[in-house]
Amino acid sequence: MTKSRPGWTIAAAAAGAIVMAGCSSNATESQTTSGSNVTAATTQSVQAPQPRPATFDAWKRQFRAKALASGIAPAVFDRAMQGVRLNRKVVELSGRQPEFTRAIWEYLDGAVSSSRISTGRQQADRKAQIMSQIGQRYGVDPNIVIAIWGLESSFGANFGSIPVVQSLATLAYEGRRQKFGEEQLLAALKILQAGDISPDRMVGSWAGAMGHTQFIPTSFLDYAVDFTGDGRRDIWASDAIDALASTANYLAKFGWRTGPPAVVEVKLPQGFDYATADDKIKRTADEWQAIGVRAVNGSLPPSSDVSILLPAGARGPAFAAYPNFRVIKRYNNATAYALAVAHLADRIGGSAPFQASWPRDDRALSRTEKQELQSRLTALGFDTKGVDGIIGPNSRTAVRQFQKSAGLIPDGYVSAALLQQVRQRGG
Repeated sequence: MTKSRPGWTIAAAAAGAIVMAGCSSNATESQTTSGSNVTAATTQSVQAPQPRPATFDAWKRQFRAKALASGIAPAVFDRAMQGVRLNRKVVELSGRQPEFTRAIWEYLDGAVSSSRISTGRQQADRKAQIMSQIGQRYGVDPNIVIAIWGLESSFGANFGSIPVVQSLATLAYEGRRQKFGEEQLLAALKILQAGDISPDRMVGSWAGAMGHTQFIPTSFLDYAVDFTGDGRRDIWASDAIDALASTANYLAKFGWRTGPPAVVEVKLPQGFDYATADDKIKRTADEWQAIGVRAVNGSLPPSSDVSILLPAGARGPAFAAYPNFRVIKRYNNATAYALAVAHLADRIGGSAPFQASWPRDDRALSRTEKQELQSRLTALGFDTKGVDGIIGPNSRTAVRQFQKSAGLIPDGYVSAALLQQVRQRGG
């Protein structure tokens, strides 16, 4: 598990660009990744290349001194780094910035597929007793933990096969993610020194995300637990028990609340102020109900700090996001990911699919088109605070301002139709 990991991006319509660690789960099914690492590391994952030794072997000698000064025993370092070479595949994946992205409904089609729901239910039944114990100890919904397991590694079918020390050493040397790579590599060496795993079994994604639920090493050190009591925090074990308990521990440490759901599909009243559909605007469930917001199957469960989300704009489904939704985003800071986890957990538990339809006639903008949109909006006086192809809060605010000025529904939703309207305004 981890905090935020570097990696390639998957855009999900209103979720903007989602930064994730190197994917280890079945990409054709979900194209997602990120254990408990998705918030902090991404902010520092890409940086200007720093001066480095001329060769990888020279870097290893230099880093050895740093590791030993950090308390790593010479024998531990030498065993872990024996035979480690620069991994060109890791370098390639580290530098990849995909031009084309997926709409959120396409992402959810894979992430919450019928096969994943079926397998999730089988796993929930198979592990009912141990998951009940994990749920009771950490106060976390067991189906949420099972859902994260499904998205991260397809229930352990694929959690990566690259030696973690090799991938992190490559990232530390090649420069763009030097700080992240060195920090995580030192943490990985500490894990090896503690005896939780051997170097040959410490495998994961290209970005160093490890085990069934894809923890980066620093998150492992902070949140992994030995639930089986065998003296090791083994998130790679075939039974996945330590990995599932560690994930529950991570969610609990970040504030998971027993009782309230993570997300509820809702119906919005006529005349709803779409400018209030923003994850930064939080009200109680009663306050939303007072203006006519209703769950599709009745009243909203009581809670404070509830936001209304429109991940596909006013034409798509609407959701009430509860505090637990934001806890899931601490695992992976992406609206699409959190929605997928919450919905998969609900489906595993027997709930029905979403009732509202997605605007499948829309398409996600490419990175270049998003940059064009940001540039044109800024030229029109709606400052996006940068042109980077990532639709974050500043860009969505600019989109809403443009929509209001054009007499459109200010839902902040970015689409090909919106870009065309901006073009017509001459930006």
